[in-house]
Amino acid sequence: MKFTIAVIPGDGIGPEVTNQAKKALNAVADTYNHVFLYKEAQMGACAIDETGNPLPEETLNICKKSDAILFGAIGDPKYDNNPTATVRPEQGLLRLRKELGLYCNVRPVKAYDQLIANSPLKEEIIKGTDIAIFRELTGGIYFGIKELSDDKQVAFDGCSYSVEEISRITHLAFQAAQNRRKKVTLVDKANVLETSRLWRKTVTEIAKKYKDVSLEFLFVDNAAMQMILNPKQFDVILTENLFGDIISDEASVIGGSIGLLASSSIGDKSALFEPIHGSFPQAKGKDVANPLASILSAAMLLEHLGLHEEAEAIERAVEKSLVLGITTEDIKNKSNFSASTSKVGDFIADYISNQEDSNLNFMNIHAGQSTII
Repeated sequence: MKFTIAVIPGDGIGPEVTNQAKKALNAVADTYNHVFLYKEAQMGACAIDETGNPLPEETLNICKKSDAILFGAIGDPKYDNNPTATVRPEQGLLRLRKELGLYCNVRPVKAYDQLIANSPLKEEIIKGTDIAIFRELTGGIYFGIKELSDDKQVAFDGCSYSVEEISRITHLAFQAAQNRRKKVTLVDKANVLETSRLWRKTVTEIAKKYKDVSLEFLFVDNAAMQMILNPKQFDVILTENLFGDIISDEASVIGGSIGLLASSSIGDKSALFEPIHGSFPQAKGKDVANPLASILSAAMLLEHLGLHEEAEAIERAVEKSLVLGITTEDIKNKSNFSASTSKVGDFIADYISNQEDSNLNFMNIHAGQSTII
C-alpha cells in the first residue's frame, strides 16, 4: 500500500528522534511491501527563524494533503526564557491542532517489566499498569479568551466547553474501553468548575449507550494522587485539555522515562503522532536522546492506517530492545551499557527487517558493531 506521511521534525532533539522513527517505518515498508512518501515541513522555533511564522502555510497545506503526520518536538530556550515574546513556537502546534480539528489526544502509559527498576515508584505499585489517557485537545483554557489589563497587573484566561466538544471525544474513549478492560474514569473538578459539571453531565448521558463499560469519576487533585498510589486501577482516563496535559506528564514517571511515551492526536480527517516529551535542547546534536517514544508514535501511526501487523512489529522491536538493554542512557540497565540515539534506531529497524533470523545481529550490537550488516 502507498501512503503520504507529513514529517515535521521540529526543534531540539525532534529531528534526531524523528529520523529513528523513519528508520522503523522504512524497515516496515521494505518488509511488508508498502510505500511511504515523506513530505518534510517546518514548525516551531525553526520555522520562526526561517519564516517568522511558527506554522507556515506550506506546512499546513502539506499536513492537510497527507494520510498522517509524524511530529518530533517543539520549543527553544530563547522563547522559554522570554515571557514577553509575542510569537512563540508552541503557537504553531496549537494552531495546527485547531486547523486540522485534532480534538482527541491519546497517550498510552505502560509499565514495562524491564524498566520497573527505573521508576521512582515501587514495583508492587506500578507492575501491570496499562492506561490509555484520552485528553480533549482543541478546547478549554488553552484556546480560551486571554486578556491582560492595561496596567499589566491582572491577567485572565477563559475556559469554555460545548456539549459537542465533550461528546465526540467521549465516544472515542468508551469505544476504546470496549476493547480494553471496559472501564472509563472521568477526571474533572466538578465541585468547583462549571465546565467540569457540563463534562460530568454529558459523559454520564453518553455512558448509558455503552452498557458494557463502567464509568467512575475522580476530581483531578485526587486523580493526581491516585496515579501515584495505585495506577493499576485505571483503564481509560477521559479528561479535558489542561487536566490531561498534567495527568499524562505525571504518568510518565511510571515507565521510568518520559522518553517512552508516544501519543496520537486524532480528528475526523487528520491524525498526528508524536512523543510527549519536549525538545530537550540540552541534548540537541549529541545523539543521546531516547528515540523510543518517537518510534512507538510511528507504531500508533501504522495502527491508525490500518496496518496492525506492522505496528505490532515495531512494538515487538521496542520490547526486544528493552529486554536486551539496547537503550539510551536514561533507561540503561544494570550492565551500564547504553546505546546512542541512532544505534537504537538501527537496532529497531534491523529487528523489523530480520525478525526470523536476527540472533546474530543481536550479538553484534552487544559487541558494539552496527546492527546493519
